[in-house]
Amino acid sequence: MEEQKKPSLDWDLLKRVLALAMPYKGLFALCLLLAVLLAPLNTAGPWLVNKIVDNYVFESDIQGLLMMCGVFVGVLLLTGILQYVFIYMTSLLGQSVIKDLRVRVFRHIVQLKLRFFDQTPIGTVTTRTINDIETINTVFSQGSITIVADILSLIVVLAVMFLTSVQLTVICLVTLPLIIIATWIFKQKVKASYQVVRTQISKMNAFLQERITGMRIVQIFNAEKQESDRFRQINREYTQANLNAILYYAIFFPVVEVIAALALGLMVWWGARGVIGGAVTPGELVAFPLYLNLLFRPMRVLADKFNTLQMGLVASDRVFRVLDNTSRIENKGDYQKGKIQGKIAFEHVNFSYDGKNRVIHDLNFEVAPGESLAIVGSTGSGKTTIINILNRFYDVESGRVLIDDVSIDAYELYHLRERMAMVLQDVFLFTGTIFENITLRNPGIGRDRVIEASKQIGAHPFFEKLPNGYDFIVTERGNNLSMGQRQLISFVRALVYDPDILILDEATSSIDTETESIIQYAIEKLIQKRTSIIIAHRLSTIRNAHNIMVMEKGRKVEFGSHEELLKIKDGKYLSLYEMQFETGFFE
Repeated sequence: MEEQKKPSLDWDLLKRVLALAMPYKGLFALCLLLAVLLAPLNTAGPWLVNKIVDNYVFESDIQGLLMMCGVFVGVLLLTGILQYVFIYMTSLLGQSVIKDLRVRVFRHIVQLKLRFFDQTPIGTVTTRTINDIETINTVFSQGSITIVADILSLIVVLAVMFLTSVQLTVICLVTLPLIIIATWIFKQKVKASYQVVRTQISKMNAFLQERITGMRIVQIFNAEKQESDRFRQINREYTQANLNAILYYAIFFPVVEVIAALALGLMVWWGARGVIGGAVTPGELVAFPLYLNLLFRPMRVLADKFNTLQMGLVASDRVFRVLDNTSRIENKGDYQKGKIQGKIAFEHVNFSYDGKNRVIHDLNFEVAPGESLAIVGSTGSGKTTIINILNRFYDVESGRVLIDDVSIDAYELYHLRERMAMVLQDVFLFTGTIFENITLRNPGIGRDRVIEASKQIGAHPFFEKLPNGYDFIVTERGNNLSMGQRQLISFVRALVYDPDILILDEATSSIDTETESIIQYAIEKLIQKRTSIIIAHRLSTIRNAHNIMVMEKGRKVEFGSHEELLKIKDGKYLSLYEMQFETGFFE
């Protein structure tokens, strides 16, 4: 996600951004049409003033003067209405585009491999999905189309000025090189400062998200002062980046005003001499200050709009890099069947997360339908990697993973995961009711089905005791529930989806002894007549499994039932059993 050096204006990127407006071609065309209409209308006012002064004021034509004043007011009203419509329509176009883009980006993100989220700070992803997409809106509302409108207006104003008086126009353009130099310097400085601003806001979002999520650790280790100091530094850098951008604005606009005043002074000096000599009419002298305003006003904002366009392209480049990320599991399988029997087989499976450091080595094992397999081993031995592979969160490097003698690559991905359920050690709950957290807002799961599943595993009395029962509001990440209650919700969630394969990943590691008996009962109910894979550190929870596989550094070192493994002299499982027995895990 690091910034890459880009040209001043990446035309290919601009084309890609403008292509986002294809579903709104009619609205885009209307905005361009309004830009074309407003260019001559903006110039009509000074032109009418010129004619009114020369042909009616100095000719003492009162009736004609009144009529022309009416035309002048009508042109102003029409211009104002069209400008309102133009501003509204360009904003509507921008909001419509980013509304669709937000949905597109979110849909893409939820399909990315878990490795992406392991490597990318959540705050950075949030910035891409919210802040950067919002910045893309400016490409339409303040960038491309409005720049076209301003350039058209400049062309029309210069053409009318030359047609009105070549001499006055040339005098007014004497200061044009100064404007161009000032604009170019301003554009470069603001562009650089805004890039720093975007980087700093991404950095701040990532810092805040991480610290707020980990606030418990911050307070446990009395790290409030260090983290506050670090945030103060990040905030200072972000503020300074904004102040740098403001500084360039504070310098540029007064400089433009001085240059415009200089051009006006030269024009008045030369024009007054022209009026006296008869080379310039009074109407032209009155109209030219208005022309100058129309000429310098777009020049003042064009540089800012080009920077706005550039920042929109920088943001769009970041968003497109997320969309172009192909690190997702390809859903090319089409094999589907109702329920699956649940036979699982790993055949010579090798796997690494980064393509270099292998974490699974030539793994072979089989689980018969309806049986349970417990996997034990030290941290980093590859236990969780096995279930990640089984769920196709990652694809294997070599070897095959089979379910019911069919490669998991051949299964339709959503059907494959629909037939599995997983209960994790760290239960993640969303803000909402207990019922919504169990069903994950699946409209196909009714309340009766949830209550029935809760009763089956003994969780119903716990939920009934809570205020409002199943409608009890769970706060973010389930912080207003105990660990045991969170685990019970995850067990009911797994049961209501009626999986054929159940995976339990350290489901009892954070549970107290009293709650463990309830959770153990829930586990026994869950794994009945289901193929189950259970990962656990506490051997007391898996001693009744049909088979136990012992992993060490990504390799299978032992495989068999609890009784069989205890008979292996100097075996790894026996060593783990004796160590936990001594520490009281089996009491």
